[in-house]
Amino acid sequence: MFVHVLGSGAGGGFPQWNCNCANCKGVREGTIKTSPRTQSSIAVSANGTDWILFNTSPDIKKQLDDFPALQPAREVRDTAITAIVITDAQIDHVTGILTLREHNKPWEVYTTKAVYEDLTTGFPVFNILGHFRGINHHEIATDHSSFTIPTAEGLVFTAVPLKSEAPPYSPHRHNTVPGDNVGIKIEDTRTGKNLFYAPGLGVAEPHVLEYMENADTVLVDGTVWTDDEMSHEGISDKRAQEMGHLDQSSEGGIMSLLNAMEKPRKILIHINNTNPILNEESEQRQILNKAGIEVAYDGMDIEL
Repeated sequence: MFVHVLGSGAGGGFPQWNCNCANCKGVREGTIKTSPRTQSSIAVSANGTDWILFNTSPDIKKQLDDFPALQPAREVRDTAITAIVITDAQIDHVTGILTLREHNKPWEVYTTKAVYEDLTTGFPVFNILGHFRGINHHEIATDHSSFTIPTAEGLVFTAVPLKSEAPPYSPHRHNTVPGDNVGIKIEDTRTGKNLFYAPGLGVAEPHVLEYMENADTVLVDGTVWTDDEMSHEGISDKRAQEMGHLDQSSEGGIMSLLNAMEKPRKILIHINNTNPILNEESEQRQILNKAGIEVAYDGMDIEL
């Protein structure tokens, strides 16, 4: 199984267009050791030719340009993307599908029932696509049953319900239902190895920890270092947990959970522009390095 990180940043990317926090200012001025990041998305392939896109960020055009494997140019209009899996209905995970509206056939799109409802009501991007080539929707169950995608032979996918937060335009906002946010276990039946992907994680429930512990690689929510990080920069009084994200540094945070796991390779994704781990020379980044926890970057390749 081949995994390519198209985007590793949180909503707004890094640097964020209107942000002058220490990190964003530092990357613009070249005063910190770091690299820019687009908004989070990955592509997965069983054979290196046909790719499944996980989430469609607003930065999809740049991400496709930066990964030539997704544009094989076999005909006048072409793409190596054969299906799209959407893990939640947040703007930074779905807006890019509008850029993909000029596909030469309906997109094969996989979402939970809850996400489909949001994307046909509160943020009706699927309805808009109906004026172009449209989509063929495939509902993902939230009962831990597995599903397959025809163009990903040998890969088996399992949606894992997560406690996070529904988007502001969702009728489920502050009253989440199963399927508002899911992680995905991707298993390669040929190698027996599996990836657990969860760019948004608000609560590490026992069943989620079990998937993480049994994964060969976890690619998991690394949004913020502290729960009150946004307030440190004078940006917002909202805590990470209010936005559906578990911080890294607190007791019971992402780092302490990962430190207790022996099997998986541990990688953080969906990094917010305010997170000090973006500075490769920061104290926080050194703590992660010592713990053997990696920070995803745009263009990162993982093979299982």
